Amino acid sequence: MSKKIYITECPRDAMQGIQDWIPTDQKVSYLNALLSCGFDYLDFGSFVSPKAIPQLKDTAEVLEKLNQSDTKLLAIIANERGAQEASAHERISVLGYPFSISETFQKRNTNHTLDASLKLIEQVSETCEQNKKQLRVYLSMGFGNPYGDPWSEELLCSWVDRLSTQFPIHDFALSDTIAVATTSQCSTLFKSLFQHFPKQTFSAHFHVVPGHEQKLIQAAHEAGCQHFDTAIGGFGGCPMAKDELTGNLSTEALLAFMQTQQIESQLDTNAFEKARIISQTIFH
Repeated sequence: MSKKIYITECPRDAMQGIQDWIPTDQKVSYLNALLSCGFDYLDFGSFVSPKAIPQLKDTAEVLEKLNQSDTKLLAIIANERGAQEASAHERISVLGYPFSISETFQKRNTNHTLDASLKLIEQVSETCEQNKKQLRVYLSMGFGNPYGDPWSEELLCSWVDRLSTQFPIHDFALSDTIAVATTSQCSTLFKSLFQHFPKQTFSAHFHVVPGHEQKLIQAAHEAGCQHFDTAIGGFGGCPMAKDELTGNLSTEALLAFMQTQQIESQLDTNAFEKARIISQTIFH
C-alpha cells in the first residue's frame, strides 16, 4: 500500500453550524490561507438553500475571490438546482452529496426519502458527467444512527453496491455523523469495503469525541484507508445532528498520526501554521 495519505480539509463543515455571520472577506482570507497549505481537496462551501445553511449563502461570491491553487475545490449540494449552480463554476472539481443510509436522517438532512435521493443522485450524476465534475457521495450515518433505523455492515455494502452499479460513482466518504464508530467497527467496515469494491475510493469522514482520534485513524488506515477528511482544530460537525461534544477529525491529529508512522506530509508547514492562527479568529 502506498504510504501517501490524501487530505480533504473541511472548513465548510466547520463553518456551517456557526450562527454568528462570518463576513465574506474573512471566509476568503481563511480559505486562501488553506489553499496555500497544499491539501489535496478543500471542502470550501455549499450550494444549498440559505434557509437550511444561512452561513454559506455567499459561497459563489467567496469562490470568485479564491486564489489559484493545485488543491481541488469541493462543494456540497443537496438537490439538482445546487448541482447545476455548482457545475457552472469551472474552479469546482468535486460535488459532494450527502446520502444517508438512515432514512430518518436523510429526511432531516436533505428533506428527501431514500427513493427520492436515488432519483436525485441519477440527475446529479448526469449533471456531473456533462460538466466533467467528480461526484463524491457521503454515506451519512455510516456507522450507525440514533433513530432505530436499520444498520449493518451488509446494509452499508448493499448501498455501495447499488450506488456504484446504477451510477458512475467511484468516490465514497464513509461518514460517522454522530461519533459512534468504534475501532473494531472501523477496521471491519473499511476492510470489507476495500475487499468488495476494489475499484472505488473510500475516505473516512469522522465526527469524533476529543481523545478518540488516534485510535480511529489507525484502525481505518491499517484497514487500507488513505483518504481522510479533517478540519483544523477539530471544529464543526453536523448541524442537523447537533452534539456539542463532537466535532470533525482535527487536521492536527491526522498529521500527528502521520508523523508517528513516518508518512511524509505534503503540507507547507509555515502556511499551515498561518492558517491555524487565522482559524482561531473564526472558531472560538
